[in-house]
Amino acid sequence: MSESPIAVVTGGAGFIGSHAVDRLVNKGYRVRAIDNLTGGRAENLSQHADNADVTLEERDIRSFAPDDPLFRDVSIVIHFAGIGDIVPSIEQPAEYMSVNVQGTVNMLECARAASVSRFVYAASSSCYGLADTPTKEDHPIRPGYPYALSKYQGEQAAFHWHQVYGLPVNAIRIFNAYGTRSRTSGAYGAVFGVFLRQKIAGEPFTVVGDGSQTRDFLYVTDVANAFVAAAESDKVGEIWNLGAGQPQSVNRLVELLGDGDVIHIPKRPGEPDVTWADISKISEELGWRPEVSFEEGVDRILANIDYWKNAPLWDPDSIASATKGWFEFMGN
Repeated sequence: MSESPIAVVTGGAGFIGSHAVDRLVNKGYRVRAIDNLTGGRAENLSQHADNADVTLEERDIRSFAPDDPLFRDVSIVIHFAGIGDIVPSIEQPAEYMSVNVQGTVNMLECARAASVSRFVYAASSSCYGLADTPTKEDHPIRPGYPYALSKYQGEQAAFHWHQVYGLPVNAIRIFNAYGTRSRTSGAYGAVFGVFLRQKIAGEPFTVVGDGSQTRDFLYVTDVANAFVAAAESDKVGEIWNLGAGQPQSVNRLVELLGDGDVIHIPKRPGEPDVTWADISKISEELGWRPEVSFEEGVDRILANIDYWKNAPLWDPDSIASATKGWFEFMGN
């Protein structure tokens, strides 16, 4: 009987990464998770505490040499690690380029030295900028802020390693992932984390603009399933867009969360009114389909709302302070 295959998941204690670890374990993999625990939480892997086949390496992805023993005998790498907050990238562009580009290059070199069978890069739909919708994979690339640029350059690096060194790379451009275990610390960011903490505190929801803007929200287990499918596919050198294909409005989210007043805050320049993934390619080529409805996903989050009890509590004044640089530079 052959030994179980080994997978490395970078950002493996984080939001999507920890769910990918779950999926891989359920499919019989031994998993080595890498996470510096800046945004991830070790408790996200606590269900595997007694499983010797799941390990957590608390390190920065920039610290690895190509021959690092953690990558020995690894067959697949799924690369989520990086800085995911969008707004602070305006004021910290060099750090975003260092982590999201150079950190990715480090992981590519480790994967190349290990001769992995697949490297799957977690790319971002932000590369499209203010995009036509529904958005296909061949849409023009127009990154509008440093986070988007750093994620796209990480993607370009991955495919350059595919082109030059023959590293078997695929990439998935994530639209709007949501679900349990999402980040609870750090900068002002994703609407779910902001709203959940406000709900716990009984404070008003801070809705950007009139709330009619829509986002292609996809529940995190569906995201994780797509990445594992991309790692196990015989397809190589592919890019897929990933969403539910059914955009939901912020007002609909407020309705599902329930029991809260609303304060409207200014819409930020450079942010789209609609995000909407054309998922026909990933559905056809990987046989992947979203399984969790928006309503069911929100219910799952509300059942675990205490997870966000220690997250930052945002109000219009603190949001205005956190986004001051965004309005200054993106409003030009």
